[in-house]
Amino acid sequence: MGFFSKLAEGLTKTRNNIMNSVSNIFTGHDIIDDDFYEELEETLIMADLGITTTTSVIENLKDKVKELKIKDPADCKKLLMDSLKEQMQVKPDAYDFENKKSVVLMIGVNGVGKTTSVGKLASQLKNSGKKVLVAAADTFRAGAIEQLTEWARRSDVELIAQSEGSDPAAVVFDAVNAAKARNVDVLICDTAGRLHNKKNLMDELNKIYRIVSKEYPDAAVETLVVVDGTTGQNAKEQARQFSEAAPVNGIVLTKLDGTAKGGIAIAIESELSIPVKYIGIGEKIDDLQKFDAEQFVEALFNVEQYNQ
Repeated sequence: MGFFSKLAEGLTKTRNNIMNSVSNIFTGHDIIDDDFYEELEETLIMADLGITTTTSVIENLKDKVKELKIKDPADCKKLLMDSLKEQMQVKPDAYDFENKKSVVLMIGVNGVGKTTSVGKLASQLKNSGKKVLVAAADTFRAGAIEQLTEWARRSDVELIAQSEGSDPAAVVFDAVNAAKARNVDVLICDTAGRLHNKKNLMDELNKIYRIVSKEYPDAAVETLVVVDGTTGQNAKEQARQFSEAAPVNGIVLTKLDGTAKGGIAIAIESELSIPVKYIGIGEKIDDLQKFDAEQFVEALFNVEQYNQ
């Protein structure tokens, strides 16, 4: 199964819950009027796009309809899809860190799939020819080190770890120096994310940033927040809070295959101005992929099915 097919399959719950209704709006109205826009607006909000993003999308759609003198609601579908894509385009330089000596810090609360995402990203980079090292700096979550050890084995990359309860910054210190000594391309650090005490989180991250800056000043530093797509608006709120505690470069959105709230990908990008860089659509090691707005929206609307 190709990635588009997996993505379309992974978004089945979201599509069945909401996007079929969106398509029905386009075929169920004879004219483009206030009722048409109101029904579309309600449906998009229910898809977890949120009020702010939905308002922006609807206003954009209205402008295009007026500009192009569209009369038939059925002709609005492609305009809506284009508008959604515009809300979440990833810039061309979003993945530059992959081609530099870099340190990637993965942060996120327990249970969102952070450690799993570290392993999957390590595997992806290793398969693209990079020399990768992972660091088990989430030292407070029970089992995190063992879990990352297993992912490192599956990804065939080296691991730097200390005992459970160790100072995360000390693990990063060891890892940074190992990365330099071993001429590693990308060092990925699994770091803790205790949002319930943001001050501790900020203190811990600041300590890690200082160590990386001092020990490895030439490295590009990439901070990725991992959030769980099944939590909808809570995922967006977590991303917002982490972005207030750290210089976040991007989002890893996991578990899209298990949620009816896939529209949250659009809301995160649109409202927080933080790009969704990777999405997870399954448990397998190759089920973490770079985000593609074009593919995402087309899979969301299942264009292969509806554009026969």
